[in-house]
Amino acid sequence: MKPNDIFSYAFSAIKLRKLRSGLTTLGIVIGIAAIVALLSITQGLQVAIASQLQRGFATDTLIVSAGGGFGVMTDSGFSLLVNDTETISQLENVTAVSAVIQRIGYLKTPTGQTIRVTIVGVDFAAYREIYSSIFVAEDGIIPLSPESDAVVVGKRISDPWSNGTLHCRAGDTVEIIWTNAATRPLRNESYIGKVVGVLQEIGGFSLGGPSDNSIYIPISKAQTFFKTDKCDTILVKMKSDDKVTIESTAKAIRNLFGGMVTVTSATAVLNIISNVFSTIEIFLAGIAAISLFVAGIGIMNIMIVSLMERTREIGILKALGMKNRTVLLIFLCEAAIIGLLGSIIGVGAGLGLAEVAIRVYDVSGFGHQGGQAGSISIAPVLTPQVLLGAIAFGLLVSVVFALYPAWRASKLKPVEALRYE
Repeated sequence: MKPNDIFSYAFSAIKLRKLRSGLTTLGIVIGIAAIVALLSITQGLQVAIASQLQRGFATDTLIVSAGGGFGVMTDSGFSLLVNDTETISQLENVTAVSAVIQRIGYLKTPTGQTIRVTIVGVDFAAYREIYSSIFVAEDGIIPLSPESDAVVVGKRISDPWSNGTLHCRAGDTVEIIWTNAATRPLRNESYIGKVVGVLQEIGGFSLGGPSDNSIYIPISKAQTFFKTDKCDTILVKMKSDDKVTIESTAKAIRNLFGGMVTVTSATAVLNIISNVFSTIEIFLAGIAAISLFVAGIGIMNIMIVSLMERTREIGILKALGMKNRTVLLIFLCEAAIIGLLGSIIGVGAGLGLAEVAIRVYDVSGFGHQGGQAGSISIAPVLTPQVLLGAIAFGLLVSVVFALYPAWRASKLKPVEALRYE
């Protein structure tokens, strides 16, 4: 029998048993749809988070923190000082350095609102050089030599609902409040500042970089207001973001402080996040694959039932001279057709399911936490690898689970098959 004849015969057999074939195909559809939906959402989330992080990071930037990093305390008592920026700035490949002092506090706006904010003290000129693309004013200006009462406000502080209802704008006078926990009893420290600029919307996450939910004051004012010369982190901008420059500069900074600091590169953080998502994808694909194996068992069951119903038909075909190999190929071709159709439909269904899930996610408000920073917009991402892999996997499962029934059919003896009731 020619290949096209085998395909035609197998397809005709499927059409004769529409309901059974449809239910069998449905099992493949569900399995593939689950795999595609989970992986496309995961990859979409990975792309969205990486994009948002890259807005809050600068790939040519290092983040220096004391001890364990990012505020992790150690028993050594070592702390970074604002003046340490002068020492770091002397290193080779370093173009800009900014110390960061930050505390949780409150902002009292002209509208009478008291908003919980992160108060960040930075060198405006250096910080602007490090984050030149996102530390940009949408309203007002960001002065490079600011007055001590200058305040730069994040977008979500000024316009929390993104509807034009502003709590403050450039030129407004605001009160900045911080609770001094070092005194007993606790005492609120405050001063009156002038909003000189409102940042453009940044979105995403921040690790040392600008944030929509923060306000920025000059580093000198932060030192007097918080009564400290210690800083939380020091941001270091390098001449380039190539691996050699990053590693050599990071090593020089660690040596400078005798190994008492942690130096983190934005590139390393992004790589870690990418590796984590790759692990999650494998885990989710494994879970979804379970449903596909269940569908494979269903295919085996259906093929065995089909074999029993078509025993006399097989006997007649073999009596007319059909070879065992041809019978085997007919049954495998039926399974392959079911697997291919189920996989293709499953890919489409998976993408649709992913879109529905993301719309529910957006409508429910989880994706946009009341307009707060950190909200992310996710779009399903179906890569060629996932597309081809899903179709190939569905096809493979169908054929593998059909091997035993097809082998049994090919081994039927014509005389016994013709006697079968």
